[in-house]
Amino acid sequence: MSTSTELDMAALDTFVGQLITELGAAFNVGLVLIGDELGLYRAMADAGPLSAADLAERTGTHERYVREWLAAQAAGGYVTYDPATEMFTLPPEQAFTLANDESPAAFAGAFQLALAALHDAPAVGARFRTGEGLGWHEHDHGLFEGTERFFRPGYAANLISAWIPALEGVEAKLRAGALVADVGCGHGASTILMAEAFPASRFVGIDYHEASIATARERAGVAGVADRVSFVVAPAATYPGDSFDLVTMFDCLHDMGNPVAAAAHVHSTLAPDGTWMIVEPRAGDRLEENFNPVGRLFYCASTLICTPASLAQDGRAAFGAQAGEARIRDAVLAGGFTEFRRAAETPVNFIFEAHG
Repeated sequence: MSTSTELDMAALDTFVGQLITELGAAFNVGLVLIGDELGLYRAMADAGPLSAADLAERTGTHERYVREWLAAQAAGGYVTYDPATEMFTLPPEQAFTLANDESPAAFAGAFQLALAALHDAPAVGARFRTGEGLGWHEHDHGLFEGTERFFRPGYAANLISAWIPALEGVEAKLRAGALVADVGCGHGASTILMAEAFPASRFVGIDYHEASIATARERAGVAGVADRVSFVVAPAATYPGDSFDLVTMFDCLHDMGNPVAAAAHVHSTLAPDGTWMIVEPRAGDRLEENFNPVGRLFYCASTLICTPASLAQDGRAAFGAQAGEARIRDAVLAGGFTEFRRAAETPVNFIFEAHG
């Protein structure tokens, strides 16, 4: 080990400062979830300046806990503080991301997802030694709900308005009446969004996780689309049905043990002029292209969630959440498709289209 005289002390100080910042951020994951669960952010939204006592009264919570929570939020820039009045304010930009799950930039679910993944870190760590996987179904329940809450706003903001229109001829088919399979649907957020937008079409949501399918069925009933949406418990490589006009996969192909087998099955179940839409995390094909905040987030999540999920399945391909366009293309073409293109993109997603 290097001695202190061999260290670049300025570099050390900079890195220690980074660690302190990140440690504070890690602790704040729990505080954000407390604020979300107790409605603290929602109570502050559009309320103007509030004291700790004001916020405690609004939310039925204890003022001393609220005061400490507010201090942490102010230190982290989540709320602002006026020393002259000792009042705290939730700026509109923070409210847009933390106080409304329907916001296209809602982030509270991401913190729920992160905390659930960290809960399972010891189980994942043990598998570093054995090489075994950890299936999606083996994770803390908060992961399933947090994942839906994190991804649904992006789907709601883009799926109907931008992604489907970017596909060749698909929107017209859906408006006229099409048959759609949403593979890896989880709680059914994407399936239900499409069903609400295209009442002439029929939808089948597919996921191997039985508990998620049960939730999806409940959500479809609440949304009033259960007459046109069904849900099936099945793996991606063997799901039932054929002659689908559209098959969709949202942020899940990279999680599969054998993406090529999944691609081949999609190919066999599509109508002759059918389309496969694949939504994947945005990633460059070279490792160093992903050394940025988005890439870091996805690599961390992939270490705890995506890679273990794939290693728990037959095939063990373990693409990871930063697989990149070239690797996805290779799997799609190896599955029998002849046409593949990037149809659309966002700061966090690529949307691919496959035919043939």
